[in-house]
Amino acid sequence: MPVVRDLRVLLRLRDFRRLLAVRLLSQTADGVYQVALATYVVFSPEKETSAAAIASAMAVLLLPYSLLGPFAGVLLDRWRRRQVLLHGNLLRGALAAGTAVLVLADVPDWLFYASALSVTAVNRFVLAGLSAALPRVVHGPERLVMANALSPTAGTLAATAGGGLAFLLRLAAPAGEAAADALTVLFGAVVYIAAALATLRMSPGLLGPDPSQVRPGLLQVLASTARGLAAGLRHLGRRPSAARTLAAMTLMRFNYGALTVMVLMLCRYAWGNGDEETGGLALLGLAVAVSGAGFFAAAVITPWAVGRFGTVGWIGVCAGGAAVLVPALGLPFRPAPMLAAAFVLGLATQGGKIATDTAVQAAVDDAYRGRIFSLYDVLFNVAFVGAAGVAALMLPSDGRSPALVVTVALVYAAVIPVTGLRRR
Repeated sequence: MPVVRDLRVLLRLRDFRRLLAVRLLSQTADGVYQVALATYVVFSPEKETSAAAIASAMAVLLLPYSLLGPFAGVLLDRWRRRQVLLHGNLLRGALAAGTAVLVLADVPDWLFYASALSVTAVNRFVLAGLSAALPRVVHGPERLVMANALSPTAGTLAATAGGGLAFLLRLAAPAGEAAADALTVLFGAVVYIAAALATLRMSPGLLGPDPSQVRPGLLQVLASTARGLAAGLRHLGRRPSAARTLAAMTLMRFNYGALTVMVLMLCRYAWGNGDEETGGLALLGLAVAVSGAGFFAAAVITPWAVGRFGTVGWIGVCAGGAAVLVPALGLPFRPAPMLAAAFVLGLATQGGKIATDTAVQAAVDDAYRGRIFSLYDVLFNVAFVGAAGVAALMLPSDGRSPALVVTVALVYAAVIPVTGLRRR
């Protein structure tokens, strides 16, 4: 298989292997920590979880990742990236351990969220540092393309595996105890520290930047970054096809966020089979796995589908299929059809995203692509958080909301004329 062959080529590179090990450990810890937060917020028996609390947790986890992203690179071009990875992971390990203490101490929610916010804010610098360091350990354009394709994919799989470990650890722990939540968070802290120790296998100057390179002042660069984002927004306005595609993907991401909150509430209150914590948590883990299978199916199907419908047309097909299947599978509010809906949503959302990435890359000038994708990242996560807020207003206490399901179906239907089902 080409992927296996490419991976073998890259793994012969010692420094790439070491950087990849840091990524895998770091993103495994991310998966553990984020699932630990979700289970604490949603499934702790001490808490009366609401959709508003879930929306707050999503805002803490996602907004710093997006809003800090465009400016993280400014500092990464000034600090030694190996040190960013070392100290960033050490700091996240310490902050995550602090979060575990806060869980045990049953502190006010604002203090808990402040701790989680600190961890996710540092996360933006670590992930950006991993990407920025890649050209320093992989030489040659062909190898760099392979590394850019394989390394983030491996990191995503590691985060998924970390989330699975957190689910298993939480299910194996004694039910109904804050210590179980704290233990899961503490496990994430240990993996963060392991990621920090893995960076010590690389020399401090290996990952750059070159200390002899002359760089303008920090305030000047920050201001220039803000102006560059504004220029990217204006450029997007002159590319209506790219703007429409981004609008369509934003609406689809909004739907995914709204239904995610609904499934969380259903798992917590409606599907626990007499055990809201353990039974609901197991169903949530299954829903995440099924949705992940939909993401994988999208990666397999999308190249063929884009060849048949075109990039924009495939987005319309994904939206149209979801508009029909979401109410058909979701309105009974039963676990089995809702799991089928989770697969459909995973396929439609990821299929739409792959097509959106391709369409935007083709429509936007090369000089503006970095800025457009920074804006894309902001839209992608803000839509998810905004959907959680809307869901919080619409969902009843048990999560069964026909109005929300119908609204999501109508939004999916509204995406179709934005894209058009045109064959290439």
